[in-house]
Amino acid sequence: MTAVPEATELDGSGRAAQPRQLIVTVYGLYSRNEGGWLSVASLIDLLAAVGVDEPAVRSSISRLKRRGILEAVRRNATAGYELSDDAREILREGDERIFRRERATPADGWLLAVFSVPETERHKRHLLRTQLARMGFGTAASGVWIAPAHLHDVTAEALTRLGLSGYADLFRADHLAFGDVAAKVRDWWDLDRLDELYTTFLDEHGPALRRWQRRKSVADEEAFGDYVRVLTGWRRMPYLDPGLPAEFLPRDWSGIRAAELFFELHARLEDPARAYVSRAINLG
Repeated sequence: MTAVPEATELDGSGRAAQPRQLIVTVYGLYSRNEGGWLSVASLIDLLAAVGVDEPAVRSSISRLKRRGILEAVRRNATAGYELSDDAREILREGDERIFRRERATPADGWLLAVFSVPETERHKRHLLRTQLARMGFGTAASGVWIAPAHLHDVTAEALTRLGLSGYADLFRADHLAFGDVAAKVRDWWDLDRLDELYTTFLDEHGPALRRWQRRKSVADEEAFGDYVRVLTGWRRMPYLDPGLPAEFLPRDWSGIRAAELFFELHARLEDPARAYVSRAINLG
């Protein structure tokens, strides 16, 4: 991000989970009820369970600090970091997307973002396009971006926060005539690329689900590691695929199976992962 922390850190968009993305996941899951703060020692202990060593944790924390995602704060002489206000707001917005299981339906309609930016403010145009793409909008025409209608509130909030609301108008729309909507959806979004990403997610995290399905008991530390990894891998997907209606997607869409995998692991691992964190650190 520019005016806000970079999207790659907060939505997990990257080919492989980097230590800094895993750190953001841990903050998003376990720090916000405590003001967004975690001690450095706690982070090092927690990230060790995900296979990240201490030097990588310290280097990633420094990078997140430089990018305005984390801020250094001492509590009772203990060194630690807390989420910046912008990062907390973006993670709050992300919760609804990441844990939303329902897809849009054709009856829901569409959200159109129409914008015009003066040539003298090209940087604003780039920021606006980047933000809309990050939120999962497709491109319907030059200066006209489209997304499922349920994104209207979060889109308005994001554009306002970034100072871009004066350059865009948001419309609620229905497709009334001419052309096959499924074919248009394929033009507006890169479904082939999305399918590749979903297939990669299934390949990467399917073994973890099969392993847990065979288990009769849950090891909390292992549950924590798998949960942080699968959530970090999943975080980017609801931003790239904004819940497009299944009726407009190819048959046997890999995104349906990927969502089923994520939510089953979420149901199995969330509680034991949180129990591990409660025992491993004192968030207060």
